[in-house]
Amino acid sequence: MMQIFGTKKCNDTKKAVRFFKERGIKFQFIDMKEKGMSKGEFTSVAQSVGGIDKLINENAKDKDMLALIQHMSGDDRLEKILENQQIIITPVVRNGKQATLGYQPDIWKNWR
Repeated sequence: MMQIFGTKKCNDTKKAVRFFKERGIKFQFIDMKEKGMSKGEFTSVAQSVGGIDKLINENAKDKDMLALIQHMSGDDRLEKILENQQIIITPVVRNGKQATLGYQPDIWKNWR
């Protein structure tokens, strides 16, 4: 089953939820304010999209956290991002080993 990680206030997340609902595609919505991604989920998404850096939203509100993460590496960096998931681009949509960041209907329509 597909998973949509996002927040209820994020417009792109709302559009993603609508996209799948309109097509009758079952999905699980995970509110990142309440639960967030597990380390395994995060690592799988990072591998699918081309690395941890791709997940980071350069326009996130928390500029201090963005600056801090840029100066970290390895496991420390991974842990800090997992603790501060508000800096991840949303929605994160997972379909098995495939994943997308942001609103990507052109990719989703080819998923089965």
